[in-house]
Amino acid sequence: MNANAVGKIIFTAEEIQRKVAETGRIIDTDYQGKELVVISVLKGSFYFLADLTRHLTIPLSLDFLSIRAFPDETNKTGIVRFAKDLDLSITGKHVLLVEDVVGTGLTLAYICQHLEAAKPASLKICTLLDNPSERLLTINIDYCCFLMPDQFVVGYGLDYQEKYRNLPYIAAYKREK
Repeated sequence: MNANAVGKIIFTAEEIQRKVAETGRIIDTDYQGKELVVISVLKGSFYFLADLTRHLTIPLSLDFLSIRAFPDETNKTGIVRFAKDLDLSITGKHVLLVEDVVGTGLTLAYICQHLEAAKPASLKICTLLDNPSERLLTINIDYCCFLMPDQFVVGYGLDYQEKYRNLPYIAAYKREK
């Protein structure tokens, strides 16, 4: 792990906490009187999910999905598969999908299609970072904390080769050449 790999801080811990609290208050208001199932896509959204749900006062359940790209297949075919599916039934329930970063929208569309097949009452998307400039599919993001900077970032759940997730801020990452 290169100690000099972490560059300029893009979003401070304080900025992140302020925006997550604000987003949580909006979600809390939007779901008043409804029971909510919050689904997180592992591993990148774990920190975001934990902080976000602490700002919700409504009754909720938590569940997790994990997606795995298969190196030999993904480069050739774009295939991703579920490494972990839901444990809870979401049929007839209000679902909030929590993501770390939304980029092209391809993986998110795959996840949403899978979730919609379970016939939830509603499905909304909340992301920490949105990168609309990379979008290949039209996807409605209901709650977004920040627009993604035009650089590779780490921290607050985001990683490079499973490192740097634990940073309390989001910073630029200088990839080794």
